[in-house]
Amino acid sequence: MSRDRRNRIGQVDFFTVVTDRRRPILTSDLGRRALRAAFQQTKKAMPFEITAIVLLPDHLHAIWKLPRGDGDYSARWRRIKTAFTKLWRQHGGSVTPRSESRRKRGEHGIWQRRFFEHTCRAEHDLKRCVDYLHVNPLKHGLVDRVCDWPWSSFHRYVAAGEYPITWGSANEWYGDEFKHFE
Repeated sequence: MSRDRRNRIGQVDFFTVVTDRRRPILTSDLGRRALRAAFQQTKKAMPFEITAIVLLPDHLHAIWKLPRGDGDYSARWRRIKTAFTKLWRQHGGSVTPRSESRRKRGEHGIWQRRFFEHTCRAEHDLKRCVDYLHVNPLKHGLVDRVCDWPWSSFHRYVAAGEYPITWGSANEWYGDEFKHFE
């Protein structure tokens, strides 16, 4: 993506966000509902576009396009995590025991504190990130074919003609091209 195009469309970032102690809660019914509501609330207060997303049991990957001149993705993630945690607890979701440090900060045992962020600086970099995100359920052994994972923007990309439905199977090798994300 050229610098001029970036200036017109805003900042594009790849994220990995992980649950505390890698608890597999995100693909549960409650986890999906709470996450959807948290994203909707946050997007209403602080707009952004979800370019691609995949939800796995204990983490998610997302690519966001932020409005021009607004690079505050940390505030958005803070809002999403807070809203999710409130909804999760409100509807009976369990939390892990909190450390003294978490108690002092008013944190619950739902999310890891930090997240991984990578700014996509070129079109080929964005494509690599989208591919990595979509192949992730296969990489973690959750499916044998990417199309079999229901909680992914992969299906939207197939409908738009970006991928064939057969893209990404256990018979294909993805090798080192995604290694630096691990």
